Amino acid sequence: MADPWLTIIGIGEDGLAGLSEASRKALDEAETVFGGERHLALADVGSRGRAWPVPFDADVVLSCRGRPTAVLASGDPFWHGAGASLAEKLDGDEWIAHPAPSTFSLAAARLGWRLESVTCIGLHAAPFERLVPHLAHNARIICLVRDAAAVDKLAKWLTERGWGASLLWTLEALGGPREYIDQHRVDLFAEDVAGDLVAVAVLARGTQGIPRSSGLPDDLFVHDGQITKRPVRALALSALAPRPGERLWDVGAGSGSISVEWALCGGTATAIELREDRAANIRSNAAAFGLAHRIVIVSGKAPEALAALDSPDAVFIGGGLDGATFDAIWARLSPGARFVAHSVTLETEALLGELHQRHGGELMRVEIAHAAPLGRYRSWEATRPVVQWSAVR
Repeated sequence: MADPWLTIIGIGEDGLAGLSEASRKALDEAETVFGGERHLALADVGSRGRAWPVPFDADVVLSCRGRPTAVLASGDPFWHGAGASLAEKLDGDEWIAHPAPSTFSLAAARLGWRLESVTCIGLHAAPFERLVPHLAHNARIICLVRDAAAVDKLAKWLTERGWGASLLWTLEALGGPREYIDQHRVDLFAEDVAGDLVAVAVLARGTQGIPRSSGLPDDLFVHDGQITKRPVRALALSALAPRPGERLWDVGAGSGSISVEWALCGGTATAIELREDRAANIRSNAAAFGLAHRIVIVSGKAPEALAALDSPDAVFIGGGLDGATFDAIWARLSPGARFVAHSVTLETEALLGELHQRHGGELMRVEIAHAAPLGRYRSWEATRPVVQWSAVR
């Protein structure tokens, strides 16, 4: 690498003693050293140190472009650190990185956990709900948290959701001379911990967590009755075939249940909904599942509301499709994109029949009945038939 001006350095609680020779050399030569107050003190850089602005802004480093500069971050700067935020704004020959063991690595080493089997998550700038998709009996989770006060709040949050029997470890100053680890039961947590605590570990014990199969129970969602019901939702998601990193358009999203289950598979969703009360339900559901960062809500009606959106990998329309909306969406789809539409009306069913004839795909009619009381006995109570057309562009 040809003489990079920026060095990104991972530093631990052992300070300068734990740095490589290359890291110490870069620190000695840097005109300016950026980092948190704690990092700057650990590195003893004196007047050359500049604390990060709050909120974090990578552009302050770019103002030093071309002059010897160093950035300090905890452990591995590319795991929930500033490394990637900086590297994505620079050419490859402008920077070099010297990582140290991450907080996750140190925590797993102290607890004897297989790191490849542990969920590692940053909660220092995210809501606790991000844990929801990962909570399952005996799940092992290592979290970065903002400060010591967050630990008590996390323990209360877990207890309120049925995970009070879980074990929680507070991990203070890992890798340094002040290292301290303590074990607690979550619902009995009442501990004063160090103000600079940055990590906790959880061994989850309690309820079963949410299922990972398609078709979650309807009562997990806030809705006003406008929801794709569980069996039909499972069929829709099977046809949509979600994959990590893909984007969904959920047109006329209602409760957002399709968007939520898509996002649980690792994708992102844009939920288009005209009614504000239903958009509020989508926001509530996205937050409850810890998916607010993966679901964007657009207020409006298709096709007008779609004009400014990036093209999707899949589209779902739960009802009300018309020819003009279909033409506008189909024209935006790239080869390989999936289109799934449902109908409960004869008019839209006729349109889906025409589209199947023109574009192929799969057309099916689904009729579901549930057992219900009939006097002293039981009988089948049928729901409205649903027609599903699915096709690949």
